[in-house]
Amino acid sequence: MQAFSITTKKQIQMIDITREVKKVVAEAGVRQGLCTVFVPHTTAGVTINENADPDVQRDMLMEMSTIVPLEDGYKHMEGNSAAHLKSTLFGCSTNVIVADGQLCLGTWQSVFFCEFDGPRERSVWVQVTGL
Repeated sequence: MQAFSITTKKQIQMIDITREVKKVVAEAGVRQGLCTVFVPHTTAGVTINENADPDVQRDMLMEMSTIVPLEDGYKHMEGNSAAHLKSTLFGCSTNVIVADGQLCLGTWQSVFFCEFDGPRERSVWVQVTGL
């Protein structure tokens, strides 16, 4: 398992971490297997989605803020209940197949770290397992 850090700059944002994940896969030397990307935070998430048009990320975050508004009568005293809900909806991990030592992502796909309670210093854990 390897970890890397991300410094987020906004309260809510998506950051393409594909390059960092690919580096971990290359260093692992696994030719065939599975790559798990895990975010050890309760107010952040990880997802795979389109990398070609930044409006996709903008639209996703905009719609998530409509579905889960920042203020909605939440009881959690820290004031970040919306971030906890968004984290649960996106999920804290994703898996990508590794074939011939490469991540098997579609043409327009990238792995994104999703910040919902920033800005903060965050961690991403990556485990590459051979088959």
